[in-house]
Amino acid sequence: MEDPKPEEISHPPMDQLQGFEYCIDSNPSWGEAIALGFQHYILSLGTAVIIPTFLVSLMGGSSDDKVRVIQTLLFVGGINTLLQTLFGTRLPTVIGGSHAFIVPIISIIHDSSLMQIPDQHLRFLATMRAIQGAVIVSSSVQIILGFSQLWGIVSRFFSPLGMVPVISLVGFGLFDRGFPLAGRCVEIGIPMFILFVVFSQYLKNFRTKDLPILERFALLLSVMVIWAYAHMITAGGAYKHRPDLTQIHCRTDRANLISSAPWIKIPYPLQWGAPTFDAGHSFGMMAGALVSLFESTGAYIAASRLASATPPPAHVLSRGIGWQGFGILLDGLFGTGTGSTVSVENIGLLGSTRVGSRRVIQISAGFMIFFSILGKFGALFASIPIPIFAAIYCVLFGIVASVGLSLLQFTNMNSMRNMFITGVSLFLGLSIPEYFREYTALAHHGPAHTNAGWFNDLINTVFSSSPTVALIVSIFLDNTLDYKDSARDRGMHWWVKFRTFRGDGRNEEFYTLPFNLNRFFPPS
Repeated sequence: MEDPKPEEISHPPMDQLQGFEYCIDSNPSWGEAIALGFQHYILSLGTAVIIPTFLVSLMGGSSDDKVRVIQTLLFVGGINTLLQTLFGTRLPTVIGGSHAFIVPIISIIHDSSLMQIPDQHLRFLATMRAIQGAVIVSSSVQIILGFSQLWGIVSRFFSPLGMVPVISLVGFGLFDRGFPLAGRCVEIGIPMFILFVVFSQYLKNFRTKDLPILERFALLLSVMVIWAYAHMITAGGAYKHRPDLTQIHCRTDRANLISSAPWIKIPYPLQWGAPTFDAGHSFGMMAGALVSLFESTGAYIAASRLASATPPPAHVLSRGIGWQGFGILLDGLFGTGTGSTVSVENIGLLGSTRVGSRRVIQISAGFMIFFSILGKFGALFASIPIPIFAAIYCVLFGIVASVGLSLLQFTNMNSMRNMFITGVSLFLGLSIPEYFREYTALAHHGPAHTNAGWFNDLINTVFSSSPTVALIVSIFLDNTLDYKDSARDRGMHWWVKFRTFRGDGRNEEFYTLPFNLNRFFPPS
């Protein structure tokens, strides 16, 4: 038997992923684009419901308050998505609520001065205003680092090798929001996972009028089928005598969202009252903004890959962070209860549908704004049981994680240096946050537990984020360990041409600002 030829055992590295029918600046027909945009909107509901459901009850809020926070989060998310796709990175990314702010938010909720308020609704309003003030101040972190181009300068220390653990853990680091949530109602979660995989992968070649309908709309179709199935077993009385926790996760009529939602309600700035400002709260919240920045950096690079684009140049990445900071400022002004970041699950959906069109995401932003105003209709979709979303996350987070691993093709993985950096960064990126989570679950406070609350929030927030830990470890090791003699092994020969706007001719096609604005903001 002949020895295999090199081209038979290896595949040449590719700047852009192949097999995408629509890339960032190509568009499907309007009908298909609207359906795809609605699919992205449905997916964005998961995070928009999970975060307020968890936080509002801790703040003393009622079901009515929870619905208003969900509406506000979706409304501002739609505005931020439009701003990001028009003036930010211009990548097809949905901007939604961020879990990175949860630790400092809980710290504010448990502030003794707020906990002493006897009336629950007044405590909710006071807590929300305190969160708003801290979020407004924290937005300055990303606004300054982004619009000053400082983050673009920092990004010049990145390499394909250094970003592999960061992007991978943007997906892998969310494992606790996958099967652990889907498993809370296995009779819904497992069928949803199986049906989504079957539609999107095994039946993806099924076509109607030359449209791969099952691959393109696998999420929408599978959600409809499993949601109807969940409603049938709920109406049939399957959960009547089950524990309350099971009913909360499985029933389709327990969320109280539809009954509490107004028919029409337009969120507006300062709707909860004037924000209050506290230095300790603000410093802690800045840690959340910093973590959101790190996580979004990896997410933007993943989105560029799954939109069949080139990696965003340094000034484009910095510009996107600046607009994301402006979005966090809007979060604080409107009172969403948290800050903003890139929605990882929606990035994964780009890969699942093989449609990376910017127009589709802009249409989804329109749905977010529209249904947040029409409260009853938005609440209907938001009442989809969380295990259905969690089952989808098992696939979509995995797709994003694999994008990070795909960058290894530009590096030399026969190098022990590279293997050391990749392995240690990935392991610590998973292990350190898990330690912080386990410690918090047992002790009811993070490992950092000093008299300085802002310091505790800073340490506990930063080291609870897998992508953040991976970025700190991988970038430090990659730029200090034999870095002078390893530029080619790190993949810098491929990466360097994408650092500047004019380094590659395709950058103008993907990242030029609309309305001829580049005349006023010339790219570097």
